[in-house]
Amino acid sequence: MQRYYVYILTNEHNHALYTGVTNDLKRRVSDHKRRSRTGFTRMYNATKLVYYEVFSLPETAIMREKQLKGGSRKKKVDLINGKNPEWLDLYGTITA
Repeated sequence: MQRYYVYILTNEHNHALYTGVTNDLKRRVSDHKRRSRTGFTRMYNATKLVYYEVFSLPETAIMREKQLKGGSRKKKVDLINGKNPEWLDLYGTITA
């Protein structure tokens, strides 16, 4: 069964927040960590995975990504604090 992920990355000081969607979380975060992707995450060195959600349908994941992107920073911070209050890098916990 295919999985889809909505994720939030931040930088070393937890200032920048980037929200994305992918069907291969490990690969995508690895790309960000290697800084092989241009744009926001490279500019702000957002390489720390602090939050993610798993979905079975791509449409649902895309809708959730848009919801998070359209929401306030406070809502994103509250989501992260609810599941990862220490803002640890979750990259090593990805199993699939």
